[in-house]
Amino acid sequence: MNIKHIATLSGHSGCVYTMCKGTSENIIFSGGSDKFVASWNIETLQAEKFAASLPASVYTICHIPEKKILLAGTTKGSVHIIDLDKKVELKILQHHTEAIFDIKYSLKTNCFYTAAGDGILAVCSLETLSLVKLNQLSSQKVRDIDFNYTTSEIAIALGDCNILILDLHTLEHKKSFIAHKLAANVVKYSPDGKLLLTGGRDAHLKVWQVEDYELVKSIPAHNWAIYDIVFNPKATLFATASRDKTVKIWDAKTFQLLKRISKKNVTGAHTHSVNKLLWSNYKDYLISAGDDRMIEVWEVNNT
Repeated sequence: MNIKHIATLSGHSGCVYTMCKGTSENIIFSGGSDKFVASWNIETLQAEKFAASLPASVYTICHIPEKKILLAGTTKGSVHIIDLDKKVELKILQHHTEAIFDIKYSLKTNCFYTAAGDGILAVCSLETLSLVKLNQLSSQKVRDIDFNYTTSEIAIALGDCNILILDLHTLEHKKSFIAHKLAANVVKYSPDGKLLLTGGRDAHLKVWQVEDYELVKSIPAHNWAIYDIVFNPKATLFATASRDKTVKIWDAKTFQLLKRISKKNVTGAHTHSVNKLLWSNYKDYLISAGDDRMIEVWEVNNT
């Protein structure tokens, strides 16, 4: 496997915690501790003119192209809804008392979901942009959400080490299980819906069979907490990001480690914690962001 460093996107003055896909295949959004949401063009490898200033650090952002809005969740528990056409803030939601770690949306349910440090999962309508339901899931943090449309389920990573499985439409509890020795940080269903990958503060990558959520594989993948997991567009590879300053690329079928991106072996690698990953359809670029304030763009060649 060959990894080529394409570019460093610099401009944030603080840690970069989050990224999401933008208004076209070559655009991404990013946010972090400098309280800004920025836009980048990964074709020109330059910043776009768009930028949004928020009252607190941004832990998570979610672009909803069907509504032409961007949701930004802050450390103060607020969700800021930004109209991307008019470049104005439409609404501020304050359903949480602690930092928001993840925002996801589903066209199947016509809702968006916010997960926060207060242990609450909030469900809001995409039509009215207002609250539908508050769910107290844990006394610990709710860290991450992912949907499985094959089984109509939602997987949720909790700070109490558990993974919670809910029915997508009714939010009924289907299953919960202890996944990690320390907090569960990230959940990611495989694109075919057959596997659930989880990453924890214990630095382990776990693979679960979705049919019964039995453990398939436990891998001591990193030296510190795992913060993100993403699949490539072809679903042949996936990458993990960690507080140990590395990005690792894995075979999606065998779970074999194929490449380690770190300062020791790759020019352009992060010098601090890697917090977020995107695997873009544009030129199949892998994009990483971290505490070093940098966004790195990578070309992955697995031939």
